[in-house]
Amino acid sequence: MPSHRIKDAFERIKRQGRTGLVLYVTVGFPNLQTTLELVPALVQAGADVIELGVPFSDPLADGATIQKASFHALGQGVTLRKCLETAAALRRGGMEVPLIFMGYYNTIIALGIGEFVEQCQACGVDGLIVVDLPPDESGPLREACIAKNIDLICLLAPTSTEKRIAEACATASGFIYCVSLAGVTGARAEVSEEGQALVQRVRKHTSLPVVVGFGIARREHVEAVGRYAAAAAIGSALVNVIDSAGPGQAVSDAARFVTELRGGVQPIARGTR
Repeated sequence: MPSHRIKDAFERIKRQGRTGLVLYVTVGFPNLQTTLELVPALVQAGADVIELGVPFSDPLADGATIQKASFHALGQGVTLRKCLETAAALRRGGMEVPLIFMGYYNTIIALGIGEFVEQCQACGVDGLIVVDLPPDESGPLREACIAKNIDLICLLAPTSTEKRIAEACATASGFIYCVSLAGVTGARAEVSEEGQALVQRVRKHTSLPVVVGFGIARREHVEAVGRYAAAAAIGSALVNVIDSAGPGQAVSDAARFVTELRGGVQPIARGTR
């Protein structure tokens, strides 16, 4: 049966008149058991969509924070198959929000496109973000995803041309991920104004929801993005919270951070550990 989790999630966000939260965690950071505990806690705290980061040895689009998390997970033997097993375990545990794999094309090719997509469907994965796969080279993976009712979500950046935006939007599904700046992932002090201009360009070509990510780290950033996009994507700032947590505190600190993003509690004191 087709999965409508992504579509349903964004319809619910729109109906409730709020800004959605798309949260990224690296599978296996700090370990696989924590990932299995972390994701439900993030959803309970207010996450609408979960991106499961697939560790990769050469994460071209990721800054120091996610590189560190990926290398740590790889050092513990986290593979693409273990990521699939993690998604399946989350579904068995009752997880109902959209689960999206975010990673790089090499790992998919190594496993095999057909087998990978088939396994994604079997494990309850709803969408894919393949950071280094341009739309004009995505045909084989896109066709496999269509056959299994999995959304292949495209990334667009401020440097994307009008032609590239139009081509990407013509084949995209799920939502459009707009990178707010020309650069790698990482928490920043302010949200780039380039993101808003990019969203305006993208909206000329699609009615799909638009998510803005890269550089979003605080509640005021989420509020700013919510003025022109359906949701904000937060990765590095959340991974930083997990990384800096004291023993046994990663899950609770991460959940508290998400509640902060929702505007529910006072911020965690930084630099005290």
